[in-house]
Amino acid sequence: MIREHWPLLVMHIVQLTLIVAVYWLDGYRNAYTALYSVFLGMVTLLVYVCWRYTSHREMYNRLEKPLTVLDESAAGSGGGAPIAKAVRQLLQAQYALCMARIMEMERRRRQHATFITQWVHQMKTPLSVIHLLTENESDQRLSDIRDEADRIGRGLETVLHAARLETFEEDFQAVLVPLKRVVQKTVNEHKRMFIVNNLYPQVEVDDELTVPTDEKWIGFVLAQLLSNAIKYSAGRGRTVAVRAWRQGPETVLEVADEGIGITTADLKRVTRAFYTGENGRKYRESTGMGLYLAQEVCSRLGHSLQIESTVDVGTRVRVHFRTVPNLTSM
Repeated sequence: MIREHWPLLVMHIVQLTLIVAVYWLDGYRNAYTALYSVFLGMVTLLVYVCWRYTSHREMYNRLEKPLTVLDESAAGSGGGAPIAKAVRQLLQAQYALCMARIMEMERRRRQHATFITQWVHQMKTPLSVIHLLTENESDQRLSDIRDEADRIGRGLETVLHAARLETFEEDFQAVLVPLKRVVQKTVNEHKRMFIVNNLYPQVEVDDELTVPTDEKWIGFVLAQLLSNAIKYSAGRGRTVAVRAWRQGPETVLEVADEGIGITTADLKRVTRAFYTGENGRKYRESTGMGLYLAQEVCSRLGHSLQIESTVDVGTRVRVHFRTVPNLTSM
């Protein structure tokens, strides 16, 4: 409030000084009368400032208080002064405009997610037909078509799960899941990739290991890790190992390959969306979405993702499952 009226105080003092100077130069040399005039002028200014503060106090308090939620910007009276009413009307208009924009963006986001989901499901039908037509054929060209269809199918699954992240809270169920069942199912889904790339899956998971998670989503995470391991090990490594063990209060699931590895400079950024790094220049199939989606899903499920890698040696990606997942943050 003082900062707002500081120019007024300075101007008033300068004005009183000029008036006294004019009277003094015009021959009125009574110092007591001049001081009394200055005193009356300052009292008048003080009365005005006090009235101004009292009438605008609610508005000042409201402007100084930081907002914690958007609704607060349009709440409260702010006082009955004209400028307070104008500020309140402006904030309410801005709030209404902001909410209208948010609702419109939310509508478009849901519409886009619905379109993507429907499109993916429509694309699965011709892919299923292609699989049926090429399933029992020994022709190498048909085998190549089947492999490409598998690749398209995995890409569509990635797109579908990326779209479902927007409504993750409505699409997960945390229960105790047998880890070996998830691992075996996901490895079997990638068996053609293992065969085509001359790799051998090595599974070391105890039958009794269970983790609190969502089976579908953790299966998606494992599929992304296996796809990366196979892609970057083709022609270099011999095995892709999937291991799991207890580590104190946690269960650790590890996917280890003997591939090209990740450079130290890229290691901290590989979980960013669309970041492909050094390996993306060598492999045109790199999209920068696999590890990003895996990180996002793990974070929302309450798990943590850890990556260790050495160039030309291999990469180890570990998922740490807590005893009780942090479901309250979802």
